[in-house]
Amino acid sequence: MSDPTAGPPRVRPRQSLSARLWLLTTLAVLLSEVVVFPPFLAHERTVWLAGRVEDASFAMLAARGDGVNATQHDQLLRLAGVEGIRVGNSDGSAMSIGDVAATPDAELDTRQESLLSRIHRSLHSLLLDQNRLLRVTTNDPHHAGAVIELTMREAGLSRTLREFAGDFAGLALAIAAVAGGLVYLAVLLLLVRPMRRITGSIAAFRADPEHTRPLDPDEVTVLANDEIAVASQELAAMQHELRAALWRNARLAALGTVVAKVSHDLRGILTPALLTAERLQLNADPRVQRAGETLALAVDRATDLVRRTLDYAREGPPPLDFVPLSPAALMNEAAEGARLGNQPQLQNTIDAAIMVRADRIQLFRVFLNLLRNAAEAGARVVTVSAQHDGSTLTIDIADNGPGLPELARAHLFRPFAGSLRRGGSGLGLAIARDLMVAHGGDIALVSTDVTGTVFRLVLRLADPPQVADDSENVARIAPATAADV
Repeated sequence: MSDPTAGPPRVRPRQSLSARLWLLTTLAVLLSEVVVFPPFLAHERTVWLAGRVEDASFAMLAARGDGVNATQHDQLLRLAGVEGIRVGNSDGSAMSIGDVAATPDAELDTRQESLLSRIHRSLHSLLLDQNRLLRVTTNDPHHAGAVIELTMREAGLSRTLREFAGDFAGLALAIAAVAGGLVYLAVLLLLVRPMRRITGSIAAFRADPEHTRPLDPDEVTVLANDEIAVASQELAAMQHELRAALWRNARLAALGTVVAKVSHDLRGILTPALLTAERLQLNADPRVQRAGETLALAVDRATDLVRRTLDYAREGPPPLDFVPLSPAALMNEAAEGARLGNQPQLQNTIDAAIMVRADRIQLFRVFLNLLRNAAEAGARVVTVSAQHDGSTLTIDIADNGPGLPELARAHLFRPFAGSLRRGGSGLGLAIARDLMVAHGGDIALVSTDVTGTVFRLVLRLADPPQVADDSENVARIAPATAADV
């Protein structure tokens, strides 16, 4: 396992994202310049040949003058950079100077060259140092309809093309380096540094989540609302929520320690009450006996509740003792403990014959919590109904209270977050959900508004409900009402 305090691994500069993108951009620019190099080389060859033709045409104009001897012809040819010049006019006449009768190694007619042929011939002159004798034929730029032929060596053209290739390569490298550098800086500022801040925050938070300051999204990137900014905002929100969850767990752990101490003291406090309840049960008055039984049951329930709460704080949901029981009867029993004064009145329409598999004490806690919440919210009537489908029973608990506010709905089943009542811990519904999940069922908020709130519980049936005759249902399975409670 890696050391959580070691921080994120350092990335070597040559392996970093910015360096790799710099190299990729440089290579891409160089590749694009390699692609455009042949057309530029062919253009340079065309320009050079056009210059030779222009000089040769001027040389022929000078050669037509009176008093030009052979020595001066040689000087004109040398100035034009050719060995021979021949001009054919449209009327069939021709004029030449220099050696135009020599057999050339290659003949070029620039009037019939395509782009591909120009590229091919320019690459041939660039790469092969043969110094061939060339005969170039083209239109005379100064005499309409005239054709000029040049006889010359290829060395000058090859030398010019190599100089151009060297200059082009230097410029290409400079452009590629500048473009790659700009990309490197852009990636470094916009991607790499924000990612380093995010990974650094993740590593530091992983090492010490309770004391590490969450990421500040405003310090991550210079651009707003881009992908990096959204990722940093989500990370910061997750870190805040995780810290809050860790603090809640720490408080729950401290609460478990406190409950352990309270449990020890409470047992001593409840012992005299239990002895008193036993004495009341021995009284001859039946009403006193029932009061003693009620007191003994309450003491046993309080003791068991403290023990199970301690187990839950230490180990999570308590182990459940599944037995067949009637949710209708248990709901009536929970209604007695949930009332504040005479409210709320319970309208329990669950069929008394329906049995579920559940832990009596823990399911009682769930019912009691929901009914008590309704009473504390100001509900006057709580209506309980049930429907069974196959092996499950769905119980709807509806009250006519004012409904839950938006803040309570957003954190309804989260410990320490779902209560708006002064002094409330927000643990009731969180524990209720854990208990329902441990039962193999669930609890959910169906609806809440100004007309009331509806919670839905899902439990497993003990056995398929037996349908009796209507007469028996009226006599034996009458729904419990508030008066029965």
